[in-house]
Amino acid sequence: MFSKKNLAFFTFLIISFSNTVSVHSIEPDTFIQSTVNRAAKTLGGDLNKKERIERLKVIARDTVDIRGIGFYSLGSHKKNLSDEQLEKYEEVFAKYFLKSFSSRLAEYSNPEIEVNSKKKINENYTIVSSTLVATDSRPEVKIEWRVYTKNPDNLLIRDLIIEGLSLARTQKEEFSSIINSNDGNIEALLKNLSDFAIK
Repeated sequence: MFSKKNLAFFTFLIISFSNTVSVHSIEPDTFIQSTVNRAAKTLGGDLNKKERIERLKVIARDTVDIRGIGFYSLGSHKKNLSDEQLEKYEEVFAKYFLKSFSSRLAEYSNPEIEVNSKKKINENYTIVSSTLVATDSRPEVKIEWRVYTKNPDNLLIRDLIIEGLSLARTQKEEFSSIINSNDGNIEALLKNLSDFAIK
């Protein structure tokens, strides 16, 4: 049975590692639907798990604002990092993100997500509403995607909100918990992420 957190993670992955849509100034809702369709095609193909993982990593670098998500996840702790620590964090977070998401996403096949509507929040963000179609193993789920639209020729995914649960905010809270439980030592988080990335 899917927990809300696992379902949020799963659906975020579907969009995160889809192919870049090669058109200019594409609308956010079209971007989401197109990338979801391409992700489903990739996951439903004849590639083995290792091949899927490597392809998903490449695609993710082009579609997801990994750097932006990483900085958001640090929250107020970012101001306490030295330039050297910040550089190390960016490197380690990217490896953590790519390994964690691509390896788990590679387990899934043929997800079906239907885009329903979009709502422009401001010049930088649009919320796209969609539905994860129900199957025998999971219920229908309403999903909202936060699309970064500052550059209309290069839309990026910044967050997913499902049933009121923000994946980015949840990760931010988890990172903060690791740091705070180690007396504010950022090195504890860096080691945690690094250990996961090299497993």
